Amino acid sequence: MSGRSRGAASPASLLQLKNWGNELFRNGQFGQAVGRYSDAITGLKESGTKTPEELSVLYSNRAACYLKIGNCSECIKDCTVSLELVPFMLKPLLRRAAAYEALERYSQAFVDYKTAMQVDSSAQAAQDGMNRMRKVLMDKNGSSWRDNLPPMPSVPVSAQRRWEPSAPGNAGGQRYMPQTAGDTGSGIYGLELAKSLKEEGNELVRKGEYRKAVEKYSASLKLNNQECTTYTNRALCYLNMKQYSEAINDCTTALGLDPNNLKAFYRRASARKEIKDYSGSAADLQAMLRQDPGNQSGQRLLQEVQNLVK
Repeated sequence: MSGRSRGAASPASLLQLKNWGNELFRNGQFGQAVGRYSDAITGLKESGTKTPEELSVLYSNRAACYLKIGNCSECIKDCTVSLELVPFMLKPLLRRAAAYEALERYSQAFVDYKTAMQVDSSAQAAQDGMNRMRKVLMDKNGSSWRDNLPPMPSVPVSAQRRWEPSAPGNAGGQRYMPQTAGDTGSGIYGLELAKSLKEEGNELVRKGEYRKAVEKYSASLKLNNQECTTYTNRALCYLNMKQYSEAINDCTTALGLDPNNLKAFYRRASARKEIKDYSGSAADLQAMLRQDPGNQSGQRLLQEVQNLVK
């Protein structure tokens, strides 16, 4: 990798390369970000681990850099590889569509934008792009514009983003069910990184650096959104930051994963107390105490809430 040792890179070093690339991208240093993503791609391939999700994300990220610097051909190549690794990922579809559009390959752009719409019907960029391409193609080819379109792929239900009800008994209405293959990958490598990021968040909490901890937990959840304690840990940060709605949302999601989670009940009750939802707070604490009647923290908080209602 760019003059580095050819030994197998550790997950932590590959994550560092990816994060470095992300930071360079945010700073507008797209050419340098390409180098870091390329190093991470090479390292991941050399590691011998079968990680299509993580490779797909790295190719998609590098494609975003190529799009920014106007190298649309390389963007298309990287997006195509990304989609071969994990079909129907939203970001590489949108990036390839934008590159096709820039190259005036409007038919291909339309197909990608429409496919992206099938993946996520709420994606405004896909809707806007599809409308633009439809207008261009109609102006160019008239009413027969659809006749020259490439084949339209059929998006399986498993790849479609959708809304589903939250677990019975939990407030919060509906919760979002992400794609099976998210933008950050969900393989073994991804789970290891998620755990590492969560541990970094825990360390930041111990130092009282809640905002930075939220960033770590959020990054961890992008890799593994089924880890209940990451939601309750982030909720604790939001409580300390007085972001009570966010704390409630995280606890509700945690209870969707683990309906008996005591910390989620307690922290949601604490947040509801702060926004003066005393009945909701009391209900959470009563549910918690049914499972753990001797919990003194829960008993004290319930007494406080009941006193506020009087």
